[in-house]
Amino acid sequence: MEKLRNYADLVKFEHTVFALPFALAGILLLIEEVPSLWRVVWILVAFVSARTLGMALNRLIDEPYDRENPRTKDWPHASGKVSREEVKVLILISGGAFLISSLMINFLAFLLSPLVILLLWAYPYAKRFTHYPHLVLGLVYLLIPVAVDIALNERVSLEALVLGTAMALWVAGFDILYSLQDYDFDREKGLKSIPVLVGVGGAIKVARIFHLGTFLCLVVLGVMDRDLGLVYFAGLTLLALFLIYEHTLVRPDDLSKINRAFFTVNGYVSIAFFLTVALEFLI
Repeated sequence: MEKLRNYADLVKFEHTVFALPFALAGILLLIEEVPSLWRVVWILVAFVSARTLGMALNRLIDEPYDRENPRTKDWPHASGKVSREEVKVLILISGGAFLISSLMINFLAFLLSPLVILLLWAYPYAKRFTHYPHLVLGLVYLLIPVAVDIALNERVSLEALVLGTAMALWVAGFDILYSLQDYDFDREKGLKSIPVLVGVGGAIKVARIFHLGTFLCLVVLGVMDRDLGLVYFAGLTLLALFLIYEHTLVRPDDLSKINRAFFTVNGYVSIAFFLTVALEFLI
């Protein structure tokens, strides 16, 4: 049980709550005909395995820095509770599960799955070369609704791209806020990020712009989809309030509440969006 807890902590399995509701909302928004339960299960397996693969790759590639970073030195891979060999095995298992689940969804999904793996591998390296690693992570999340559309309808619609853009800006925005915790360490080690480029205050402003973009994209999606009505836009109002609250927690002179903004409020944002779409769908 302790080993399982270490593995779950390694990949932050509980953080699946951030994006899984968005993926489920994408299914409801993009669905043209009711899919089989079998296909929905494989979509969820693909999502969870891809996220696990991305986290495991991140841990393996960033291990040298994580061992030195006071914030991460006690994490399972950095402290030795989970060995490099075990992380590599997890990468092989989750990568294999992702490829198999993609193939079980349809052949087009399988053909595009290597692109997802490439982006998941590139994200941990991005901060070595560019100040915009957050956008690389955002691109991964942009592909989630696109992948759902391919899985359900074997196409890429404009609605999927708009929803994907909303997710990309949302994730990139809170990744910027999360990276504020490593501002001094990243500067010392020569790692790149938007906070390192523009400072703490400037990075918070960029994150706010990104999250405003998330809200506007979701408004555009509501206008594009004639099946969405009053319930959807009322839900967006609640989502906007959560985003505003998140940004009241993080100030240039007080970063002590970043974890509450990142872990708690972002979970509320994702769940609120799913419940909004589900309620609209039921009505």
